[in-house]
Parts: sequence; C-alpha cells; structure tokens
Amino acid sequence: MPPQLNGRVPSESDLVTLGLVNLGHFTSMRVDDGHVRGLSLHLDRLVENCAQVFNTRLDVERTLDLIRQAVTDDGRSSSGSYTIRVTVYDPGLEMGHPGSDAAPQIFVTTRPAAIEQLPPLTVAVAEYQREVPEVKHIGLFATMYYRRQAQRAGFADVLFVGADGLVSEGATWNIGFVDAEGHVVWPKADVLDGVTMRLLQENGAHIVAPVCRDDLRSMAAAFATNTSIGVRPISRIGTLELDDQHPALAALGVAYANIPGEPLF
Repeated sequence: MPPQLNGRVPSESDLVTLGLVNLGHFTSMRVDDGHVRGLSLHLDRLVENCAQVFNTRLDVERTLDLIRQAVTDDGRSSSGSYTIRVTVYDPGLEMGHPGSDAAPQIFVTTRPAAIEQLPPLTVAVAEYQREVPEVKHIGLFATMYYRRQAQRAGFADVLFVGADGLVSEGATWNIGFVDAEGHVVWPKADVLDGVTMRLLQENGAHIVAPVCRDDLRSMAAAFATNTSIGVRPISRIGTLELDDQHPALAALGVAYANIPGEPLF
C-alpha cells in the first residue's frame, strides 16, 4: 500500500515540501505481532521533537489512530513483523519562511522488517557531529554521505567522533561498548537518545561515561543498537578488531528480546 498523509494517499504537492524544504522529524518502530517495544517512548519522542521543531503540541491519540489506520490498510496489523516510520512535517511551510506558524502533518510509511540474523558490523570512523543531535530529524545528507564514503572504503557503516575526540553515535544507530571488566559502557556525548538504548539501560546496570577515540583500544567489544537491528555486534572499528562473540553481547541480545512490547492495537 502507498504511504499515507493524515490517513490518505498524499498528492505530489504534499510531498514537495518534504523533499525540498527538508524540515521535519520522525521515529521508526518495529512491530512484532501487534506489539512495539518502547511504543510510549516513540510517542514521547514525537511529542518532544514536535515541540522543539514546530513549537506546537502533537496530538498523540490522533497520531496513534493514523498509524493504526495506515498499517491496517496496508494489511500489516496484528500479525507478522514490519517497520513503521512516522514522519512529522508541514507541507505548507516554505523554504523562505520556515518561521511561520506550523501545522504539522502525520506521514506514515511501512516496510518489511528484517527477520534474518545480521552479520557483525564493520565501521569506519569519521569526524562529525550530527546537527541538533537530540532530534531525530529528516536532515540525513551528512550521515548518508559519510555512510557512503565508509561503504566505498569497504566498511558496512560509519561511527562518528567529534572534534573533541569523543565517540558519539553511528549514522543511524547508537553505539555501546563492553570494557575489559565486562561492564556495558555507553558514550556520554551529544547523541540521539535512542529508544533501544534507553530500554537496555533501564533493564541493566550500565555505565554512561565519556569515551575518547583513544579509549577504543581498551574495549573488549562493541555493539550497535536501534529499533530495526536490536543489538548488533561490531567486529571492527577502523583497523581495531573487536570480539563479536563476547558473552556480554549475547546477554544484551537476550535482555532486549525479553523486553515485552506494548500493544499497538
């Protein structure tokens, strides 16, 4: 089924602003048999980002109704696994006047979810700080540019390190580490507060601390997290080889799988 904007198929003019002005935010959530891990956190993100980007409050119940309508019309309702992306933007905003009062709209798309076990990631390192990192915004040029450069160099993805040398996040994922003592360590930096990361932190005794680029060699293992991949081991960062079979990684995967989903319907 085609994407839906406010419960209907969008016109070409509806999508012009999305493509040309590129001002908006989104969240992506995986649905498994009608349930979403961290559904309330995803909705909170939409509300908080809408207030920051558009200076207005998002109607949560209406948003949920539009999500349910879109996935029901798409035949993806209470069975199977799939991914929903909810994008919030205002088709009426113009590039020259983005400061006008906004009337954000709800754009819902669905796609199949990956069901196979993904191989460990290899990641290049790029010096970059994502703009307005606390917002999951649709401005993805730089992240896709650096991901492309990494893939052209033979890596699967890219990890960002700031000019201050602090490790922050991947292109579209959070990163965590396992130190030599087996502790799970999340970098303290300006990053997107990922839903999967938050769920894992709430269900484990983890450490949040600055991780410098020079600290990477002291780490025993590393992993990437987001809604689509859950917990995915990282086998190499640049030239640094890591243990992608570390027991802590399997334990994290089990812990995430055991977090109950919230019903979407």
